[in-house]
Amino acid sequence: QVQLVESGGGLVQPGGSLRLSCAASGSIFSGIAMGWYRQAPEKQRELVAAITSGGFTKYADSVKGRFTISRDNAKNAMWLQMNSLKPEDTAVYYCNTAPYGSNYWGKGTRVTVSS
Repeated sequence: QVQLVESGGGLVQPGGSLRLSCAASGSIFSGIAMGWYRQAPEKQRELVAAITSGGFTKYADSVKGRFTISRDNAKNAMWLQMNSLKPEDTAVYYCNTAPYGSNYWGKGTRVTVSS
């Protein structure tokens, strides 16, 4: 059974940092590209960072230079280090396969950037 569990969100002031974690179970993680998505209120879900099984990364322009995606294939784990956070980064963040996502969406983790 495939399961994706996100954690690490919270409330942070503008300019602050958070590190999100994704734990994957089942066969979804092995050998495929994974990504972090986010969905802000009243907006569509968007892919903000992706990483191949070999470690090649790609970022949305809005987060480039501020976010860093990483993964550990042996642990079926992935992370998103978010620095210099802005109010517009406020959203629920999800991990899933990239670039389109599978049917197995987790509950996400909420990030709120506010003073």
